[in-house]
Amino acid sequence: MIRRIINKVFGRKSRGATSAAQILLQSKHGIRSDQLDDCALKTCETLAQAGYKAYVVGGAVRDLLLNKTPKDFDVATDATPDEVRRLFRRSRIIGRRFQIVHVMCGRVTIEVTTFRSNGQKEAEDEDERPTDEHGRLLSDNVFGNMADDAARRDFTINALYYDPVREEVHDYFGGVADCKKRVLRMIGDPETRFREDPVRMLRAARFAAKLDFHIDPDTRRPVATLAPLLANIPRARIFDEALKLLMSGHALRGVHQLRAEGLHHGMLPLLDTILDDPTGERFITAALKTTDARIAQDKPASPAFLFGTLLWPQVLQRWHALEAAGEKPQPALFAAMDEVLDAQRVQLSIPRRYDGMIKEIWALQPRFVQRGGQRPYRLLEHPRFRAAYDFLLLRAESGEVDAELGEWWTRFQEVGEDERAAMLLADSAPKPRRKRKRRKPGEASSGETQPA
Repeated sequence: MIRRIINKVFGRKSRGATSAAQILLQSKHGIRSDQLDDCALKTCETLAQAGYKAYVVGGAVRDLLLNKTPKDFDVATDATPDEVRRLFRRSRIIGRRFQIVHVMCGRVTIEVTTFRSNGQKEAEDEDERPTDEHGRLLSDNVFGNMADDAARRDFTINALYYDPVREEVHDYFGGVADCKKRVLRMIGDPETRFREDPVRMLRAARFAAKLDFHIDPDTRRPVATLAPLLANIPRARIFDEALKLLMSGHALRGVHQLRAEGLHHGMLPLLDTILDDPTGERFITAALKTTDARIAQDKPASPAFLFGTLLWPQVLQRWHALEAAGEKPQPALFAAMDEVLDAQRVQLSIPRRYDGMIKEIWALQPRFVQRGGQRPYRLLEHPRFRAAYDFLLLRAESGEVDAELGEWWTRFQEVGEDERAAMLLADSAPKPRRKRKRRKPGEASSGETQPA
């Protein structure tokens, strides 16, 4: 308490608050205000006209410096959430631990955050900071100034503030230079920052893969030692980070980056099993390449489909084991599906809303082998046929099934009815045994006539 009073009297500031930003003019950074989303520009202008500071911040500024198109624009301001809410009719305050404001313009939503401190305004001494026994930060919901907000961010390339009114970039930690050098560098002491939030290690791997940056040696050094701290993070947060990595458009590189850093045990522990098996590695590589290509072409990509591919090698292994133990094929497949999903839910917290699509894709795979009678026509009409067919092609590409099977189904979809009929194979599926009807005494059997 005495320390806090002394700090207030003598004006001691929190970490980072004394940092002076380097202010870069448009001629130095090259970002123009017309590159911003109209809603983000309007949000900043409205806040500025009301007397507040407002900046486009973080990933959007980084992406513009790298000549990439940002997917979204976040705004940081010195206005409180209530003050922001009063300025925008179509806005709402969300969040409990730390409130932010969503400003809506048509279908676009701009996330507006008030400058935050790193929690040290109430605990100036390192020993007083609200952390657990591993150093994980337990409180991060204190308002601050722009210098505080910059110091709280993880990497230098994410601590950049763009003023669209003056077209200036405020750079506190050399993020613009790091963008040019394509280096990912932690703000502050890396070990301390990773202990504060171990998910930052996963973010480092994701950004390095997504941006094709190399991780600064000092930033990388503590990762191998601190990776086990991910076990203390709620599985839902790990799943969110896994989803961001897999849907980043650079999933293949991201998965290999995770393994290279030894972080996959905390996010995707199944990678060891998959990547050490040649067929499994080919299957996952094909799946991730396909997903990355779809995202690059602005085509939709399904998280359920992607998680279905990641888990399939384990399903296949368990399915074969149950069959070898004497279980019939279909019950063995369904049992394997449930076992693998339940086991992975504990590790990765895959939401149950994905279960339906994943299971349908898996369950349809044996039906592709049945190419006689009406079975192919019925399979074509199934709502999940296209996803299951894409899944089959990945299996064929990896060598798990004969390539001829995938080619047959590709052609079967393309040709006319006459050619389809000619393509049908002899129905090798066992015919169901007809239940013999018991005759009553004196009743004639089939083919017999009643005596006159």
